[in-house]
Amino acid sequence: MRIAIAGANGRMGRMLIQAVLESADLTLSVALARTGSPAVGQDAGAFLGHDTGIIITDDLDALKDADCLIDFTLPAALDAHLQACIRHKVNCVIGTTGLSDAQTRAIQAAAQKVAIVFAPNMSVGVNAALKLIDVAARLLGSDYDAEVFEAHHRHKVDAPSGTALAMGKAVAHAWGKELDDIADWTRHGITGEREPGRIGFSVVRGGDIVGEHTVFFCGTDERIEITHRSSSRMTFASGSLRAARYLARKEYGLFDMHDVLASAS
Repeated sequence: MRIAIAGANGRMGRMLIQAVLESADLTLSVALARTGSPAVGQDAGAFLGHDTGIIITDDLDALKDADCLIDFTLPAALDAHLQACIRHKVNCVIGTTGLSDAQTRAIQAAAQKVAIVFAPNMSVGVNAALKLIDVAARLLGSDYDAEVFEAHHRHKVDAPSGTALAMGKAVAHAWGKELDDIADWTRHGITGEREPGRIGFSVVRGGDIVGEHTVFFCGTDERIEITHRSSSRMTFASGSLRAARYLARKEYGLFDMHDVLASAS
């Protein structure tokens, strides 16, 4: 399968390039960067110290040479990437977070024409944690106070993270609620006692933290914590490649990582 990587000059893009180059069944065919990036015109493997023959480009029509695009870039790039994928019938793995409701609807519309895996986190471990959170929330109920904590590097531009939101949604849906109706996004000043049935969020940004997420279920005399910590972005890259392989069997449709992992069980 021929893979295109968006954001080839970024840390995640480089990790994805390395993962594709080290795979036995995938081929790097396109490396994309934003217009004006100094990486445009460079070899995609320059950061690894060897040439791949794939030159980083800002021309989205290069996607005609790919079967699947993996996109972990910024929300501002998503619309153009989706249109290029539709134009060239290229499937897409989307890990970009911080999207607007309109962009989520655009992904749903695009999935009627190409196959898309859209997930806030491609890590196999995170998606296992989401399953555990759902089970715990159903067993414990809203009598236990739920709090979502997340920490990321200083360069992350959205908060809470997409993964933290997914964890909050898992708790809310297990309680039969919508997250927006019961979320406490910030606390400051005299807030009063905690209301039952609410979900609180805490965010840390600093240094080079790859990603840490914990959901706390706090009861009387006991506390349950479900935690996932990433020590390398390679976990996200490996999951993304699994998602790309899953899409090789699809012509169109919208899928998530639970679909990908279920197909291997």
